[in-house]
Amino acid sequence: MSIFGKIMSAIFGSQPASAAPAGGTASPGAPASAPGASSPAAAPMAAVDVAAIVDKAAAAHKGEKLEWRTSIVDLMKALDIDSSLAARKDLAKELGYSGDMNDSASMNVWLHKQVMSKLAANGGKLPPEIKH
Repeated sequence: MSIFGKIMSAIFGSQPASAAPAGGTASPGAPASAPGASSPAAAPMAAVDVAAIVDKAAAAHKGEKLEWRTSIVDLMKALDIDSSLAARKDLAKELGYSGDMNDSASMNVWLHKQVMSKLAANGGKLPPEIKH
């Protein structure tokens, strides 16, 4: 599985099991577990509260203050995904980074922005302080 795929799975894969039974006020079916139950064109995927999921994952890392809202490294750590430089370089290749991969600070900023944009494009609801 790709690194971005792991990020997506960690965020979107955990959502239906924990939030679908409690949610669903206007939607006739569960978003991911029952695709296209009654209106397939209306909403292919319900909005997933990225902050709630990642905050919960980050809280499980006792003793670490993970600033996932601004750091790709901390986001990956919170989701228990390898955050090494090699893994981030692989993620950068995956997402089409064309900058200098030896400038890890610039690459990390770009990666965070790209990941947040892609999460939003795939139904992720981001906190307002995250610009994508």
